[in-house]
Amino acid sequence: MNGVAARLEVRGLVKRFGGLVAVNDIGFDIRPGEILGLIGPNGSGKSTVMKLIMGIERPDAGVVRLDGVDVAGWPPYRIARSGVGIVFQHSRPLHRQTVLENIKLALLPDSLLRLVAAPGVDERAREIADLVGLGAVMHRHPSTLPFADLRRMEMGKAIARDPKVVLIDEPFAGLTGGEMGAFSDLIRALRDQGRAVLLVDHNVKSVAALVDRVLAMYLGEYVADGTAEEVMRDETVRRVYLGGKIEAVERRGEAPSAKPVLLSVDAVSVFYDKAQALDGVSIDVHEGEFVSIVGLNGAGKTTLFNAISGLVPSTGTIRFGERALRGMTPGAIARSGVVQCPETRELFGDMSVRENLDLGGQHLPADARARQLAWLFELFPILDARQRQIAKTLSGGEQQMLAIARALMMQPKLLILDEPTLGLAPVILEQLSKALERLRATTPITVLLGEQNVTFALPHADRVYLLEHARIAWEGEPARFAAEMGDGYL
Repeated sequence: MNGVAARLEVRGLVKRFGGLVAVNDIGFDIRPGEILGLIGPNGSGKSTVMKLIMGIERPDAGVVRLDGVDVAGWPPYRIARSGVGIVFQHSRPLHRQTVLENIKLALLPDSLLRLVAAPGVDERAREIADLVGLGAVMHRHPSTLPFADLRRMEMGKAIARDPKVVLIDEPFAGLTGGEMGAFSDLIRALRDQGRAVLLVDHNVKSVAALVDRVLAMYLGEYVADGTAEEVMRDETVRRVYLGGKIEAVERRGEAPSAKPVLLSVDAVSVFYDKAQALDGVSIDVHEGEFVSIVGLNGAGKTTLFNAISGLVPSTGTIRFGERALRGMTPGAIARSGVVQCPETRELFGDMSVRENLDLGGQHLPADARARQLAWLFELFPILDARQRQIAKTLSGGEQQMLAIARALMMQPKLLILDEPTLGLAPVILEQLSKALERLRATTPITVLLGEQNVTFALPHADRVYLLEHARIAWEGEPARFAAEMGDGYL
């Protein structure tokens, strides 16, 4: 393989969006018959790299060579015509056309000077439908197909013009375990046909058995490259995904699991259109317990929390205390004692710190609101000093503290924290950690914490659930997680 010339060469790729550097000096080669996995947490710049190669975005600097020809900055149709196909994460079919007609359209000329389709288009479209496993449904419309078949159709459209390079974005998102295996076989077939494949994903484990090499990114920057095993062992990669070394944590005192169950989630599933985001998830959270749901981005943590909060429709049963939450509005669920602090914070940016907090406590009598505010200012002293400051001018860490404090103004029985450490500096993580420990020590509150950062999640957990590909893959105590999953989390 080393003696074979690279089919795709990327050098010094840079892309800025205003003051944000989304991609900074990224480079790699992919040879014919090779699969490169481009990995990194959400926001790392992976999809932007793919769009730069395809011409969907124009690079600010860098070279993209296809068989030695620099195509950087070309329009997408010229890059596609030169031999690059793309499989988008989200299916984009023409719903009035059948599967076969969608594939045939991908085979038609893209020039007004060549409007007549080449002979044999119909036969070629049938061959492609068979190749991607859609032969039995080629005459059906996309709206009647399961999600996995829509992904197959996107693959068929991408390879319609026999591309030399195939770019695949998040290939396994929304697929079940069996469907992932079948889709992996399709991707291997592309390699066997001598195509160069760039596979973009956030999950190392998903791509490990499929790719020849891996390049890891974080915040637009190169982190590491090599085999999947080498990259998974890389200390920087593990710090990016995990937050540091996974270590055992011992809890003392009465086990909260001896107390009654406060939240019961039983066989809950969620679909976004036809993509399955949760698959039969069941968890229990006891009164006064701190439970961590850990998992990589895209595993389903936010979807689980949104299902509990009534923000997305779900099947299965969710009970809070003795009450089933089905049919309740998100507002009614929050008033009953289940309050979520979302990953996106959702602050009122043009209002002051104090105004945001007052909105959270608007249901409280004046004296109760004053007591709650005083307590929160002890928990987060910086917010006391910033009371008059406009929320959007706070630092990221201060905004996160405000979001948690606003949720606590509602005096929840169950506080749901979704990725509270995302993008925060170590000094802020330490402050959040101390605030959580004080919550545990001084209040009867129950906390459900969703985190990719395992080294933050474990010290604050009585029990841990691991969410992988929309399912619970492991559950137990933090110390056992450290012993059993220390090397297997990625």
